[in-house]
Amino acid sequence: MLITGATSGIGLAAAKELAARGARLAIVARDEAKARTAVATIDAGRRARGSVDVLIADLASQGAIRHLASEALERYPRVDVLINNAGVGHAASMLTEDGVERMWAVNHLAPFLLTTLVIERLIESAPARIITTASNAYKGVRIPFDDLDGGRPHRAWGTRRYQQTKLANILFTAELSRRLDGTGVTANCFHPGGVKSGLQRESGTLDRIVLFMHKPLLRSAEEAAETLVWLADAAEIAGESGGYFVDRQRVVPDPEARDPQSATRLWEVSAAQVGV
Repeated sequence: MLITGATSGIGLAAAKELAARGARLAIVARDEAKARTAVATIDAGRRARGSVDVLIADLASQGAIRHLASEALERYPRVDVLINNAGVGHAASMLTEDGVERMWAVNHLAPFLLTTLVIERLIESAPARIITTASNAYKGVRIPFDDLDGGRPHRAWGTRRYQQTKLANILFTAELSRRLDGTGVTANCFHPGGVKSGLQRESGTLDRIVLFMHKPLLRSAEEAAETLVWLADAAEIAGESGGYFVDRQRVVPDPEARDPQSATRLWEVSAAQVGV
């Protein structure tokens, strides 16, 4: 199982449980020190029976993602599960070295590029699964095809941009599932619920205040990771694909997340942005 965003929060909680079940994990980390701490945390559990490798990559960099995919393909003759879990939240727009708005780059283009680069290995390993961490924050927005760089300033920019990336996760999953039909590889995404995690550290002041006020209602990382672990490991959903899941239940997302034309257009635009 190859998993991004596994050094903290939902990803780390999922990695701990999956290792306890005997999975061989390759966790993707941006920071080597955090990776070492995460591996120690995963290994500390008495039930941990799986192994843990570390792959270093900054998912804001397309070059780093290409190197990551190349290293993974060289090291692993099979990939049974790819988990796209890494994500960021920012209050202000910032560009990556590739000239792409960073939230869009990490939350959407990174899983898109990594998935397309390793997809043949997943097909060779079929039955295999691809899981992407989405969110019900997608509600009420559209993909800004005329402003993907996020350059238009407006109030609550960071929140709306995050919502757009989560809508992109759902549309990406739907289009990916369609393209993988008949290969034995499934693609699903899920909403983890409100969760206590480090994602909000870079959010705006208003977002942090709202989250603080709702903190008693937020889930722990372990609770939020339950659906992710289930999607990665449960036998009963082996044939499910193209789904959006909440609390282990497949739900029908709002119309903006079910538009096949938007999904296809997003795929084409994303492919152009990453050069595949």
